[in-house]
Amino acid sequence: MNTNSEFVAANVYPYNTSNAFRWIVSHILRYKFVLLGMIAAYLVAWNAFAYGRILIGEAADEIAEPSGGNAILWLSLGVLGLLVVDGVLSLVGALFNEALAKRFERDARDELFTSLLGKSQTFHDRQRVGDIMARATDDTQSLSTMVSPGLLFIIVDLIFGFTVPTIFIATVNWQLVLVPILFIAIYAVLVRSYVNRLSPVVTQQRALFGKMNAGLEETITGIEVVKAASQEMFERFKFRRSATQFRDYFVEQGRIEAFYMPLLAYGIAFGLMFAHAMYLFRADVIDLGDIVAVMGLMALLRFPTFISLFALALLQLGVASADRILAIVNAETQLDENADGHTATVDGRIQFENVTFGYDERSTVLSDISFEIEPGQTVAIVGQTGSGKSTLTQLVNRTYDVTD
Repeated sequence: MNTNSEFVAANVYPYNTSNAFRWIVSHILRYKFVLLGMIAAYLVAWNAFAYGRILIGEAADEIAEPSGGNAILWLSLGVLGLLVVDGVLSLVGALFNEALAKRFERDARDELFTSLLGKSQTFHDRQRVGDIMARATDDTQSLSTMVSPGLLFIIVDLIFGFTVPTIFIATVNWQLVLVPILFIAIYAVLVRSYVNRLSPVVTQQRALFGKMNAGLEETITGIEVVKAASQEMFERFKFRRSATQFRDYFVEQGRIEAFYMPLLAYGIAFGLMFAHAMYLFRADVIDLGDIVAVMGLMALLRFPTFISLFALALLQLGVASADRILAIVNAETQLDENADGHTATVDGRIQFENVTFGYDERSTVLSDISFEIEPGQTVAIVGQTGSGKSTLTQLVNRTYDVTD
């Protein structure tokens, strides 16, 4: 991070701030054992859940052609046991996931506050307090929801939800994986198009929320001035305009989500899978139990297809929020520093040589100021309100740094 800071906090964890994705990964990998615990728990849970469908297929064969004994009872107990394992490990995985999400939110907020402490007063004067608060509250909360349930949906329900059932389908008969693999390929293309359309909308949505929050905070803080100048109607109009723009992007997000094509692709794939299974059945390649098993496994693909609608939106919101937080963390505060240091006797002499200062690039408060104050000399600074008296004294102690 190329930032000149007025203050440096000790023992700060080093995150990768080169871009939003690497920053998110560095935060999550700080708690790698929590992440691995979540992945391990859900991996076993998904395998148990999918294998239960295989046992249900074997039970269908047993019903069609009974072999005698207690086969049905043992198969039923096996399915029950697998579903209990699935439920317990899913609960454990959810606990790991929630712990990771809350730690990420806490650490991101702490990193933002630490970064703000290191910025100069000039930097803070150029920020809108409401927007900073939106980044510290709503944006960090978006990071939390990106992990829980977002990361849960993406890693567990997308990756495991597609790969585990497909592998189990291949164990029944390798020819049956044709439809699932074709569906996953089409799904990847459709999702990429969906993300490309959703990303700019979500980014603008996050930016407008900060703008709306900043305007509201400024209005409330300066409510006395607003009332004194009879500007209530103008402030209502300004807030309503920002809120309307924010709402419009929410509506646009909903419109994009409404045309989520992977769900249509899954419906077609499910029908093709049944047709393919019946074709192999008529060819005596698979039996009735295999059809029950593979259709049960194919049904498992519906949930990850459906949940990705929300998972990808949460991911986009998290990335957009990460970009907004990193914009503050990585903001450079240019201070006129003498890195080599300077040693001399303090004599109390103050000298300004052609000093110019402005709070931003568009305004100049002091222009080409030069004067000298000798040790022991008393000098009065006089002038009208707003002429720059306080600003001049704050330049002496480096509360602000000179513009030129």
